Amino acid sequence: MTAHDLIMGLVVVQRLLELALSRRNAKRLMARGGVEAGAGHYPLIVGLHASWLAALAFAVPREVPVQVPLLVLYLALQGLRYWIMATLGEYWTTRVITVPGAALVAGGPYRVARHPNYMVVAAELALLPMVFGAWQIAVLFTIANAGVMVLRIRAENAALAGRRGRAP
Repeated sequence: MTAHDLIMGLVVVQRLLELALSRRNAKRLMARGGVEAGAGHYPLIVGLHASWLAALAFAVPREVPVQVPLLVLYLALQGLRYWIMATLGEYWTTRVITVPGAALVAGGPYRVARHPNYMVVAAELALLPMVFGAWQIAVLFTIANAGVMVLRIRAENAALAGRRGRAP
């Protein structure tokens, strides 16, 4: 097993566990009267991320040297990712689901940025390919992600418009 195989295996397992958590949270939110926004673009996000992982797993040579400083930076991003997930708690999903009457989460990284999770995702899509020297994959998926995020952020902002309050 190469370093590439180990890293990619861990990233795939991480993402699958996150999808399971997202499904659980989404089911609970919907049971509380949650409303999904932007469902039409969700398959684009899933396709983008699946294609990114496939490109990294199959288009990058398995024996490629790992750029350790970039890997360390990528791992630091995971800390930020989990801080975001912990801050959102039961509201963290891969979908845009709002619960009527629920206060906006304004703690943690949301004190500083409106969409910190999307900033982390954009950095990940660019950074992990660079860990393997795959700058072409980094550029391609960064551009594709930017297009999808325009749709996503518009849908999320519209869904959250007019909501007030501060949750932890």
